[in-house]
Amino acid sequence: MSRSGLLFASALLLANTSGQVWAANAPELSEVAGKYTVTPSSRIAFSVAQVGGGGIKGVFGKFSGSFTLEAGDLQHSTVSFTLVPDSVEAGEKRIDTFLKSTAVFDAANFNAITFRSNAIKQTGPDTATVTGQLSAKGHQRSESFNVKLTRWNGKSIAFDVSGDVFRSRYDMDVGTPIYSNVVHFDMSVEGERR
Repeated sequence: MSRSGLLFASALLLANTSGQVWAANAPELSEVAGKYTVTPSSRIAFSVAQVGGGGIKGVFGKFSGSFTLEAGDLQHSTVSFTLVPDSVEAGEKRIDTFLKSTAVFDAANFNAITFRSNAIKQTGPDTATVTGQLSAKGHQRSESFNVKLTRWNGKSIAFDVSGDVFRSRYDMDVGTPIYSNVVHFDMSVEGERR
């Protein structure tokens, strides 16, 4: 997420200073421009489907990120995000241990999964597609995520972010085809202006 307005370009189109999100009352760019830090209240969830039902669902408990919205120049806004693989939780200790093992995240040898934006395309008044470099387990690939603005109150901002990533691209495709090669991310990302 290094070059681009990621999720945040949408914010330019849909907020008012009372904290409500209204398409009819868009903020001035100067209201939304600035530096933001991703807050711990964000939720980074994922799922992997399984043939016959079930599958694996989990969250990452540790993450960090920031983004800068450039006034009048969204293409040069910046976003960076880091997940800590060792913080993954799927609700069962044996699954958590498996996900942290060399078969999947290899958390002992790779302590971070990072995303840096390099392109953004606005797809609607409150939506955008963000593309950037995802780095995990020693591999780096281009990935895209869909973003929807959900809240802006003048100081904090929130987005729903979703996207699908092929785990085989990161040497994590153990268990296919019983378990899907696709990891679906469903995230609620909140940022606070610094």
